[in-house]
Amino acid sequence: MTILHVATDGSDFADGSEDRPFRTINRAAQLALPGDTVMVHAGEYREWVRPRRGGLSDQCRITYQAAPGEHVVVKGSERITGWEPDGGTVWRASVPNSLFGGYNPFAEELAGDWVVQPEAQPPKHLGDVYLNGLSFYEVGGRDELADPPLRKEVVDHWTGVTDRVRNPEQTRLVWYAEVGDASTTIWANFQGADPNAELVEINVRRSVFFPIEHHIDYITVKGFELAQAATPWAPPTADQPGLVGPNWAKGWVIEDNVVHDAKCSAISLGKEASTGHNFATLRGDKPGYQYQLESVFAARQIGWDREHVGSHVVRRNTIFDCGQNGVVGHLGCVFSTIEDNHIYNIALKREFYGYEIAGIKLHAAIDVEIRHNRIHDCSLGTWLDWQTQGTRVSRNLYYRNNRDLFVEVSHGPYLVEHNVLASPVALESFSQGGAFVHNLVGGTLRLEQVMDRATPYHRPHSTQVAGYAVIYGADDRYIGNVFLSGDIANAYTPLGEGKAFAGYGTAVYDGHPSTFEEYLTRIAEQPPGDLQRFIDQKQPAYLRDNVYAPGARAFSGEQSALALSEDASFEVVDEGDEVYLETRLPEAFGRLRVGVVSSADLPRVRFAGADFEERDGSPLVIDIDLVGEHKQPGKDYPAGPIAGLGTGTSRTRLW
Repeated sequence: MTILHVATDGSDFADGSEDRPFRTINRAAQLALPGDTVMVHAGEYREWVRPRRGGLSDQCRITYQAAPGEHVVVKGSERITGWEPDGGTVWRASVPNSLFGGYNPFAEELAGDWVVQPEAQPPKHLGDVYLNGLSFYEVGGRDELADPPLRKEVVDHWTGVTDRVRNPEQTRLVWYAEVGDASTTIWANFQGADPNAELVEINVRRSVFFPIEHHIDYITVKGFELAQAATPWAPPTADQPGLVGPNWAKGWVIEDNVVHDAKCSAISLGKEASTGHNFATLRGDKPGYQYQLESVFAARQIGWDREHVGSHVVRRNTIFDCGQNGVVGHLGCVFSTIEDNHIYNIALKREFYGYEIAGIKLHAAIDVEIRHNRIHDCSLGTWLDWQTQGTRVSRNLYYRNNRDLFVEVSHGPYLVEHNVLASPVALESFSQGGAFVHNLVGGTLRLEQVMDRATPYHRPHSTQVAGYAVIYGADDRYIGNVFLSGDIANAYTPLGEGKAFAGYGTAVYDGHPSTFEEYLTRIAEQPPGDLQRFIDQKQPAYLRDNVYAPGARAFSGEQSALALSEDASFEVVDEGDEVYLETRLPEAFGRLRVGVVSSADLPRVRFAGADFEERDGSPLVIDIDLVGEHKQPGKDYPAGPIAGLGTGTSRTRLW
């Protein structure tokens, strides 16, 4: 094993030893062999690191890491000086197009499948301007630069909710650019700051640490600050580059980094271009849904399987201030683990909008574990879309998001356990085949059928497609959850024409059978036929031992529900590096106790015909609570995510 050193006072003509380090990480990346470590020393590096080769196995990988105790920053931007006044607080700078190479972010529109362009506004671009690290907003013309409005509120286009802008003064920092044959001219309103005296940077590179070839396997990226990349819109039907990521490979570890200011996505575990690249937008002949379906089968033809793709680890990273996602991935995320990350301020600028935005947004999250992450102040916390199978969302802390967890057009089995879901919209299921165990559900629950989009399901623990089906809704299991209520007039609200329901508690499942036997009886009572016998029949909902605060309603088929008559108070208290759960619970809360939940308590899902089990196929045991306490077999525990939760008042550190 060789250690190749990189330092800001080094030279790419040196030998990479500790005494004669390289100047760029890329120089070391061209020479590193399996088993080697690239040790990067303190300082700022402005480059796109493109590893030439990867490791051979988990034990023989290539590691890129910041030297212990040293702060290493790698940026996709360049500092720009030579700004000239252009009236009032507006300044102008021209930069040669050669600075960008073949990728000029100020010429590249933010476009692709499922982007939603606001009416009467020109498309946004991938470029950005930063003043002392704070990103600007793009405007549509030079006439909009002089006196931009101060915006204190902005609309979340998905929910229609009007939000308070986190930093109103930032909305007056605006830029506009014109791209010529030889140079790009940028105008920016610095609101009184002198751009020649302050740190002003612009996006130059698409990515910061991302191979250009596929199957560069078994790489570790550890301990860096990675920032300011002009990443493009990353839908599931396109190439999905991120600020950092493996680019269709296996076995990466991305850990202990600070990742921020990706124009779209920060960490990408996503697909590549050969299986489709924005064809719905470019061709206009078929819906994006159809192209996404095709991409699944196309990926199987190029080796989408456990042996060649996925099994990544993303852990202990801090990810913030990104326009689309903290972590994104379609197909390439399979068998991965995303744990102990702090993800916040994702898609809160609302500078652009589309249907692929979340702190974590995954498609085909087969056997993925999303474990013990702190996700807050995001447009949407986690969005699991298509083929959520063998997926486990475990011990996460969600709060102050517009929406916490959304599972869309999936068939399960998937497990959501020991989470705090504390935002106003806590849980949305446009899916079937889920299990929800020991969660605190502080906001609304929404259930919706999707009868016009059939999506694939797979053989257990495999990418091999077993079939596909529409979403009838339900086939869900709820054990040991605590449901709170809110301030809407009705805790249970039908939406549309009987296909969707939302409210506090589980009454959204009213009308569903409570056992599989009852479901089969209903089917048997239908007239002779095949498909038509099933279409209008509601799937079962298996619920027991859940607690409902006043105002939250239980499913009518749940016989062991505990409905509290006195108020129960749960509050997430954010104190910066520490987060607490403060509770005030009536004596009645202690009446309901739940044993350790395992595979035996969770009926197999109907469409996939699969059991709830661990990724290795062994029986599932749900015995670790949100704060890491192990539950003992044969003992009973309170509902909710904390095993030691008792009546009266308490304050528990969650993070």
